[in-house]
Amino acid sequence: MARLQGRTLFFITSPRSPFKMIPEISLLVKDFTGKEWNTTTQEEFIKELVQDEHFEGTGSPKDLAFSARDRINRGPKALGFVDLKPSIQLTDAGKNFIDEDLCEEALLRQLLKFQLPSPYHTETTNPDVTFCVKPYLEILRLVYTLEKVTFDEIMIFGMQLTSYTKFDEVVQKILKFRKAKENNRGSYKNFMGKYRDDEIFSIFSDDIQQGNTKTRESKDASVAKFIKTKASNQRDYTDACFRYLRATGLVSISQKGKSLYITPEKKAEVEYYLNNIDRKPVFIDSEREYKAYLFDSTVPTLYTDDRDNIIQELSVISPGISYADWDIFALKKELKHKLTERKAGIISKQVKRLKDYKEYADVIGTFGDIMNKAYYDTPLMFEWNTWRAMTMLDGGNIVANLKFDDNGDPLSTASGNMADIVCDYGKFALAVEVTMQSGQKQYEMEGEPVSRHLAKLKKETGKEAYCFFIAPKINESCIAHFFVLHKLNLSSYGGESVIIPLELDVFTKMVEQSGKATYEPSPEQVHKFCKYSMEVAKSVNNEMEWYEKIRSKALDWLAA
Repeated sequence: MARLQGRTLFFITSPRSPFKMIPEISLLVKDFTGKEWNTTTQEEFIKELVQDEHFEGTGSPKDLAFSARDRINRGPKALGFVDLKPSIQLTDAGKNFIDEDLCEEALLRQLLKFQLPSPYHTETTNPDVTFCVKPYLEILRLVYTLEKVTFDEIMIFGMQLTSYTKFDEVVQKILKFRKAKENNRGSYKNFMGKYRDDEIFSIFSDDIQQGNTKTRESKDASVAKFIKTKASNQRDYTDACFRYLRATGLVSISQKGKSLYITPEKKAEVEYYLNNIDRKPVFIDSEREYKAYLFDSTVPTLYTDDRDNIIQELSVISPGISYADWDIFALKKELKHKLTERKAGIISKQVKRLKDYKEYADVIGTFGDIMNKAYYDTPLMFEWNTWRAMTMLDGGNIVANLKFDDNGDPLSTASGNMADIVCDYGKFALAVEVTMQSGQKQYEMEGEPVSRHLAKLKKETGKEAYCFFIAPKINESCIAHFFVLHKLNLSSYGGESVIIPLELDVFTKMVEQSGKATYEPSPEQVHKFCKYSMEVAKSVNNEMEWYEKIRSKALDWLAA
């Protein structure tokens, strides 16, 4: 049970993508169903999880039980996918969530039910703060009402929607902010920062006046530090809200505008939810009744629970087919399959345009925007645009492991157990890994996983395999690590590992060379570049000499 101690909304922040809960829930119910969720089972669970191929992260070596609770008690329990009391059980809602064909629908149903307060999230005795809200439902209403809402607007004002009765007040605050922004003649960053800090000061004025400004993360009890911490928390919660709502497919993100808007073809569905779902939290004082409601896989009624609505969508995608005798579950699975087929067709058309170099200017321009961090989700755009560049570069079958939405737009980055991009060139394969991380953290987060992903690719394909590692800046520890792997014959890595670090501006120039070439580059030129890296690693004196040579080669990689 958690206590609602803040004065603003909070959202589930871990994992960043809700669908990354699925393999962890599957492992939990496979090996621990019927057991008590206590320190012993929590430690056993995290030990098994770190051995699982889907695992991302390291877990807390100091407190394994805490790591387990952090992964299970936040998302899976709070959203009703698992019941942890009196013993571990998969709920009916959870069964649908781990079903590939029903997971998005199951997620939407549970997000629409998530409420504050609840028997899982109880209020404090503070009379100044009253929660009475279904957060995802009200943020969805905010997006619909205002047609679009920016990240900053949700962070500054949307997080104040602790009760649905404050909705109109929050709308007016956003409209006032927009007017002030229009009249601002200075830096938007400075304008927004002051506006945000003033709002935080107003929200927490009682705490500030009473001197309650010490935070858990720091010994610094200054007002400036207090406001900075609250701003950081609100940014994290807003990011989490964006990502989980985006995963439902009801909203889309303007990457450059850093805003949410209702996906056009989902407008009628959104209107249905806003008009039919009760805004008030239910069963606040009865855990038994609340759990029955939360675990129910049929509540609330969704737009797609109506046969006529599904058949209408299917008739648009596949006209002329009769579905009169189909039951509701068969219809839902058919709709999912048809949307998947349509998405594959959209992506296939994108690939053709890329191979014909019709998107060349946009690919190059997007890399420039990535360098300038012009997008809401820069890592996702980096991964997606690198897939586009590799597709355009020189043939082969190029597969992005990121998740696409139904319209073929990037939705979320690749899971942590595979390379970001896999290029099959027939007689050899190439993994491509991208990261926005820099400094020592780049090495800590990427060094070992990249090596492991390459080893996995070698094993799965049975071919020679290499890897491009692309980042805006390459950390020297990564350079040293990848240089050493060129020389080590490790059976666990399938022999020597050829991982070539490339700074983004260098990779962009490689793409530019390909676009300006008077002939169509071939996969063999990629192969030669990879083999050149291996040859140079054997002849140079140190890692920096190797790195400078492959960098120079990359800048003229199409030369004979």
